[in-house]
Amino acid sequence: MSILSVVQDVCAVVGITTPTSVFSGITDNRTMQEMVALANEMSQRIAYDTRDWQRLRSVATHTGDGRWEPPLPDPLSVYVGTTAFTLPANYKRMLLTSNVWKTNSGQAPLLFVSDTDDWLNRRANNTVDGFGEWTILGGQIHVYPILPAGHTVYYTYLDKHCIELRAANGAIDGYADRYLNDGDVFLLDERVLKLGMIWQWKANKGNPYAEDMGTYSDALVNIMGKDAPAPIIIGRGGVGHHTGGGNAAWLS
Repeated sequence: MSILSVVQDVCAVVGITTPTSVFSGITDNRTMQEMVALANEMSQRIAYDTRDWQRLRSVATHTGDGRWEPPLPDPLSVYVGTTAFTLPANYKRMLLTSNVWKTNSGQAPLLFVSDTDDWLNRRANNTVDGFGEWTILGGQIHVYPILPAGHTVYYTYLDKHCIELRAANGAIDGYADRYLNDGDVFLLDERVLKLGMIWQWKANKGNPYAEDMGTYSDALVNIMGKDAPAPIIIGRGGVGHHTGGGNAAWLS
């Protein structure tokens, strides 16, 4: 369902003339300006603030370049390399359960140092956890100690691009966090987006909206439940694993 279809459905419910285009002539159309702003806000709210949606989970990898300069066995050699890696362009946030792992030490994740002062103090005192440490600062993920050349760190994060852009011919034309054309598509559930826009539009205009917000909340909870893998129990047995008394198959 395109954003045009979503907006048309919303307009039909809230009592606004149904548009044939959202973006055509939008410069002089205050109502469609509000609709697009609301669609962007509600899409981002659903995508970023409710759960770690499977559709938006991504994995980032950064490769180290640690080396001795000048090369060993020079007694003046110093180990140098990159410790700060730029976050992916589509990075929104870490997943709620994200860890940072490195390929040369898969037994345990790196220690997350949440406080910047603590991070700086640990670097100044050359104090480091045995499995390494990481933090986020200035749009970069900082990793210490220096990764040897060819070794990598990897982690999962939430992709901020919750909208699939469409060209005039309907072909996929990239991904973004805002709608640009009538054919653009929300990557998550469009019905939840529609219901969210309906209650928020009514609230913005000072109209009763409690029932509509309840309908939206119910739909959101339902789709959130479907987003997580769930077992189908066949016969008798444990949930999510085989216990000898039955079988379980996972849905995703």
